[in-house]
Amino acid sequence: MNAKNVMFDGYAAQYDEWFMKNENLFASELKLFQKALGNIEGKRLLSVGCGSGLFESYIDRTNIDGIEPSEDMGKIAEKRGVRVISYSTIEDVDLPANAYDIIYFNGSSSYMEDLKLAYGKCKRALREGGKLILLDVPKESAFGFMYLLGKSLNTYDHEYLDGTMPELPYPLALAASGVWHTTEEKIDVLKELGFVNLSYYQTLIKNPLYTNEEPEEVVEGYKSGGYVAIVAKC
Repeated sequence: MNAKNVMFDGYAAQYDEWFMKNENLFASELKLFQKALGNIEGKRLLSVGCGSGLFESYIDRTNIDGIEPSEDMGKIAEKRGVRVISYSTIEDVDLPANAYDIIYFNGSSSYMEDLKLAYGKCKRALREGGKLILLDVPKESAFGFMYLLGKSLNTYDHEYLDGTMPELPYPLALAASGVWHTTEEKIDVLKELGFVNLSYYQTLIKNPLYTNEEPEEVVEGYKSGGYVAIVAKC
């Protein structure tokens, strides 16, 4: 078992519980997820780092494969209808060429060092006209700053953060284990790999202290959101 498996094992219930307690934040992220995917009828999808399959449980799972390093999370995803094809990281998987219409990373890019390697494997596995979707908390966003500060301090319970934290922040163990990348960094990697026709959508525009007050709508762009989707076509 590699370090990334150990990193996520034991946190499946805590991960799902956080989203369920932050139900309006989850609703906002789910809207972004659905917007980025678009019409998936008849398409074959691959979720890289599918986690517990929580987001997938709200869409048609008929043709969704998953890769997940944590057996704890992957077993839950399977119960929710995702076909987990490998309990490993994308870096260690050989994907078949021209196999998928849509490949997406829903929050998982933040736990990968070598984005070019990961995205390059996916590009080869996409069919002509297929799309790669990257959904994530940008490093430069308010949420990104919050997670990085918590990681640096090894706690959210610090005088520097008094009055600034949402009631239920993302589990520190998961935030602290992230690599975190800027949106521009991901865009540069995609362009280097030859992806074209990039489009951007965002949500969680409000300050993190207020994002769970009500669901937010998805808007175009990437320079204001706490959760951003990049949609790149082959």
